[in-house]
Amino acid sequence: MSWGTELWDQFDNLEKHTQWGIDFVEKYTKFVKERSEIELNYARQMRNLSKKYQPKKKDEDENKYTWCRAFHSTLNELNDYAGQHEVIAENMMSQIIAELTRYSQEIKTERKTHFHDGRKAQQHIEAGWKQLESCKRKFERDCKEADRAQQYFEKMDADINVTKADVEKARQQAQMRHQMASDSKSEYSSYLQKFNQEQNEHYYTIIPNIFQKIQAMEEKRIERMGESLKTFAEVDRQILPIIGKCLDGMTQAAESIESKTDSSQVIESYKSGFEPPGDVEFEDYGQAMKRTVSETSLTNSRSENKPERSSKSKTKTLWPFIKKNKTPKQCKEPLSHRFNDLMTSKPRMQCLRSLRRGLSLNAHVRNLIEGSNPEDFSHLPPEQRRKKLQAKIDDINKDIQKEMDQRDALTKMKEVYIKNPQMGDPNSVDPRLAEIAHNIEKLQVEAQKFEGWLAEVEGRMPVKSDTSRRTSTVYETQNSTPPTNNNCAQDRESSPDGSYTEEPSSEVQTSNESKVQPETAESGDEFDDAEEDMLPTIGTCKALYPFEGHNEGTIAITEGELLYVIEEDKGDGWTRVRRNEEEEGYVPTSYVEVFLDSNAKGAITYI
Repeated sequence: MSWGTELWDQFDNLEKHTQWGIDFVEKYTKFVKERSEIELNYARQMRNLSKKYQPKKKDEDENKYTWCRAFHSTLNELNDYAGQHEVIAENMMSQIIAELTRYSQEIKTERKTHFHDGRKAQQHIEAGWKQLESCKRKFERDCKEADRAQQYFEKMDADINVTKADVEKARQQAQMRHQMASDSKSEYSSYLQKFNQEQNEHYYTIIPNIFQKIQAMEEKRIERMGESLKTFAEVDRQILPIIGKCLDGMTQAAESIESKTDSSQVIESYKSGFEPPGDVEFEDYGQAMKRTVSETSLTNSRSENKPERSSKSKTKTLWPFIKKNKTPKQCKEPLSHRFNDLMTSKPRMQCLRSLRRGLSLNAHVRNLIEGSNPEDFSHLPPEQRRKKLQAKIDDINKDIQKEMDQRDALTKMKEVYIKNPQMGDPNSVDPRLAEIAHNIEKLQVEAQKFEGWLAEVEGRMPVKSDTSRRTSTVYETQNSTPPTNNNCAQDRESSPDGSYTEEPSSEVQTSNESKVQPETAESGDEFDDAEEDMLPTIGTCKALYPFEGHNEGTIAITEGELLYVIEEDKGDGWTRVRRNEEEEGYVPTSYVEVFLDSNAKGAITYI
């Protein structure tokens, strides 16, 4: 059935129906969009949940147990499960929402065109009807005028008192009216025939064709809705296999839990290795010479029966029942020795210098935060400073080349103006050429300035300053002071940069008091330099890559070479190493693998 033949008079209703269909498409598009947003929010919440319960570094021991590993695997599978819901949202956005949005705009344009043509045809037939009515009224009016003129002529002709001239005039007027009525009749008849043809064409050809196009448009819209509904289901169906794999992974993780293995792991984790305490022996209080039972006597009695055990093992044997004295016994030292330690200890002077370095470093960091970076990038380490300067020079050279290209173009334009004055005034280009020349000169001066700084960086070793590299950590007492056999625990002191120093025993300090001289303000810097030249080794390193070491202060290394570390990286990217007593220098930290001594505080391996 065709809309053109069945609904020829329902133009307004068809217009409302098609508009309702387009509104329904937009409504469905909004529904799918909200569904995709729900999927995205769900996936985001699932990812956050998985991330929240992921093991932290401090919980690395959890991986030893199968039930913990199964839970971690479940979290990973849950993260992948959330990713599939993101895929649903993305597919709905691309396959349904984007397509329907584009189709909605197309169908609106097509509908507007069809109904515009129909409305135009409707207006044309209405205008023809009005014109036909006008011709009909004119014909009716002319007929009435002709009848009145004929009656007046007959009346004048029958009156004997009227002159012949008046009768002739009335006759001519009646003939003229009859002619006008005849012309109106012919016009009305002709226009009526024309209107009938147009009306027949309108209702049997034009309107059916327009309504047929509207019907095809509506059927296409309905088919597109069906395809979208099918796609809506297929988007979910496509991810079901992957979601099934995620669920299978969770099931396999749960099935991998082994209670026997986990209980054995508890033994491996907490087994102390101590033997259970033996039987408590009977103590005879009848003997007057025997002391009262105490922890010491209990230990001593056990040692008498088992002399082969050491005092350490005897103490550990009774640990479940005896409280240990956690406070080590400190040996007393004379007050004068402690005062000498404070005044003459070399490591403490190092700590004061480290404190000064820390203060200058804090000032440098404060400058960085405030944004007051120097123009020459002197606040950066040498290699980073060189890269920054080179990049700045490259940018300036690009600007210079751009200005030179503009100058060449204007110069050619000026030559053309000189050869063809009718094309323009050559003098009008001079102000712009002068401005470009000034800009080029300014840029060249700036480039020379940065090139000078670059040459300064490339021509010398990295600057050892408060902002580029802090002085090395002191470990002198670690290697120079021999260990003592007294039972006193050595005091440790942390320096501001993370290092530590060990105070020697009172006997060693007493023997060295005569060798230590107080420093004056004038010799402080010389003392620092001499002390840096005599830095001890704090660890070893292995070269990961070859380094040529062309700059002053650096040292060349080969891949796989083993060197001694005498100064850690202080944040500038350089480590100070020593090959032998005469060869030492700086190498990039990223080129070596550093192994600090185990007795160095906070030892870290850099790779």
